[in-house]
This record gives sequence, structure tokens and C-alpha cells, in this order.
Amino acid sequence: MQLLGTVIGIFSGRYLQGEPGQPRYAGAFAGVLASVHVLLLSGHWLLLIAAWAGVGVSLRHLLCFYRDRPFAQLAAYKKQIVDRLADLLLLAAAGLAWAEVGSGSFAALREHITAHGASAPLQASAVCLALAIVLRTALFPVHGWLIQVMEAPTPVSALLHAGVVNLAGYLLIRFAPLLAVSPAARWLLVAFGLGTTFLAGFVMLTRISIKVRLAWSTVAQMGFMVLECGLGLYQLAALHLIGHSLYKAHSFLSASSAVRGTRLQIMRGRSDAAVASLMLAPAGGLAVVLLVQALLPMGSWPWWWNGVLALAWAPLLWIPMAEGDEPARAWTHLFFGAGLVAAFTAVATLAHTLPLGVTDTPFHVAGPVALAGMALLYLGLATLQRCPQRFPTWRRWSYAGFYVDEFYTRLALRVWPARWAPHDAIPAPRPAASRTPGLTER
Repeated sequence: MQLLGTVIGIFSGRYLQGEPGQPRYAGAFAGVLASVHVLLLSGHWLLLIAAWAGVGVSLRHLLCFYRDRPFAQLAAYKKQIVDRLADLLLLAAAGLAWAEVGSGSFAALREHITAHGASAPLQASAVCLALAIVLRTALFPVHGWLIQVMEAPTPVSALLHAGVVNLAGYLLIRFAPLLAVSPAARWLLVAFGLGTTFLAGFVMLTRISIKVRLAWSTVAQMGFMVLECGLGLYQLAALHLIGHSLYKAHSFLSASSAVRGTRLQIMRGRSDAAVASLMLAPAGGLAVVLLVQALLPMGSWPWWWNGVLALAWAPLLWIPMAEGDEPARAWTHLFFGAGLVAAFTAVATLAHTLPLGVTDTPFHVAGPVALAGMALLYLGLATLQRCPQRFPTWRRWSYAGFYVDEFYTRLALRVWPARWAPHDAIPAPRPAASRTPGLTER
């Protein structure tokens, strides 16, 4: 986190040079980093709750950096509603656990679970914690604010996607002993994680804007990370968390390079994945995963997770074919994709030998459900990849995010209304008569 904060902070200094709100940005940025560090080091319920609330308060100032942009105000407003609900659930989780254990210390909580096992208050605490994390991680159906904060400066997006949203994954790993005693909490995580991965995976393919596509990618990745934690694969979730943070920070800070990539793609012409590769990629991915595991017998995971990983990495083995392409190019692409799958599997296998301080507790009952969901997702993505024109309605719904956020926005504004009023804290670059109103609370 310190590395990401330093890199994003240096980038922000150049990106926002000359902006009148730069000092305000620096203060809020420092507030987010300080709160995140306190959260990561906290060993008590009260400190955790205060730090997580501090992250939300400081982040709101970053999301509303451009105060004259209505969609930025709306996104921050929706996030505030979700944060308050998550805070209430976290307080409930802390109260139930504290009353049962007699202490707010996480160490005392682990010792109590080891000595006495599951109890009704602790299981209820785990459910409240799981729901709070679902809300804070921007999973379906409360994901909309994460997409709409693209109105904020690019460094804010990098910080949010690389170091704030995935804090929930860290907390799930931290509270693994508590979640292990509550099957209901684990089923909640599996359901929300798998559902988010499924829906966001379709939406991501329909987006053209690089920042919006990265935002939907984060929603899908957070869903997959929550799924991993719900299935009890905490070592893989920890590795996923680190990799996602580094990847998303680099992707947002280098988003401008997408222009060059688009030009190169136009020059090469359209190329669709070969039908044979779409059909055989899962089997090929599974073969590579099993081969690497046989060569590196350092750790293992349940049989159904081999299938989940093979389906998740199968698109790397898709072979794009265009008119005039030589067979050598197809073989090159295939071997490169197989090399990536082998490398990812090797890293995931070696992660089991690292002293990460977490132990896997596989949730075998939910494993086949996750495998079936990933198989259905792959089938849908492969079909849309090959025959997009045959499913115009599905593509239209995917592009609209299945209209989930529209429903949530209407509901949120109906339950907690807001009004539009002029915001004169920072003048807009346009004439005063044509300024766009900002969103304020009633």
C-alpha cells in the first residue's frame, strides 16, 4: 500500500499541476492513505470501524474533486448511502462478537473460536460482516457508484481501484476464522461473488471507454475475490489481492496508451477467435493447470478449483484469426497463451508455500456451484464473442448493466432524497449563468 501510495502521489503532482483544488486533493489523499494504514494495522473492532469510516470520509472529497460535475456528486452520494449501511452492519458485527467474546480484540476473538467453536451470536456476527463487505466492495447491485466515479481525476481512480475497494478482500482474509464458523455467511459471499463475476463479465465486453472498461473489470475481479474467500481459498485470494492492486494501478496510470493500442488493432483489422479454440480452450487450460501442479507438488487446492481456474484462464488460449493470417501466427499465440496459464498456475501453486499467515478452509459444498457458474459464464462469453449479432437484446442489456444501477439509483433517491442546488465552492470554467448545479443532501 505504501508503494502504491507513493507512485500515485508522484503521478498526481504532475497530473493536477495548475488545478486550483490541488491542495484540497493532497489533504484528502493523505487522509485516505493514513486511514488505510490504520485499518491494515488495526487489532481491535473500534479501531477498524473508525479507520474504515475515515477512508470513506476522505475518499468522498476525492470523488467530488470537480464539484460542478453532477454525475460525480451523484456517485459520491450513492456511495455515502452504501457506506452508512455498511457501517451499521459492521457495528452490529462488532457488537455481537464483543458481547460473546467479552473483548474487542481480534486475537481474543480467534482464541475464543478455537476454544469454544461456533455459537449463534458469532454466526450472526459473521453474516453482518459479510454483508458489510459486500456493500463496501461495490458488488451487484450496489456497484454503480464505482462506475460513475470516472468523473474524478485518473489518480483517484487508480487509488480507488488499486488500494481502497479491495480492502474488503483483506478483511475477509483477516476474519477467516470467524467466517469459517458460519456457513450462511460463506453462502452469502459465494452468491454475491459469483453473481457479480457473471454479470460484470458480460458488461465489460460491451464497453469501449478504457476507464469504464477497467472499472467494470474491477467489479468482476472483486466478485471473483469475494468468491475465493467464500470458498475458503484465502491464500489464492491474498495473491489475487496483491496482483490486482499492482495491475489496476498500472492500468489506470497508463490509460492514455490505449490510443496507440486501438490504432494498431485498426491497422491489423478485425479478427475473431477461431471456433475450435473457443471449444477446446477450457480443456487445454485444464491440461496446463494439472501439468504444472504435477511438476510443482508444493501445494494443492480442491479438484473443482482446477476447473474454475481453467475456465477463467481459457480466453488466454483463444486464437484470433483474420483473413490472410498464417498458421505460424496462430501457433505463436497459442504457445504464448499456454505460457501465461502455466506461469499463473505456478505462481498460485508457489503461493501456498509463502508465510502469508492464512490457512485455506475449502467450502466443498459450494465448490461445484462455483464451477457450474463459471462454466455458464464461459459459454455465454464464447457465444457472444463468436456470434454477437445473433443476440442483440442480450448485448443491449449487457451494455446497460442489466439496468440494475438505474433501479438502485431510483430506490436510493426515494429512500434518502437529495436536491439539486448550485455549488459555489469552486467556480466552474464556464460562465456563471450556465453553471451545472451540484448535488447536496437535504
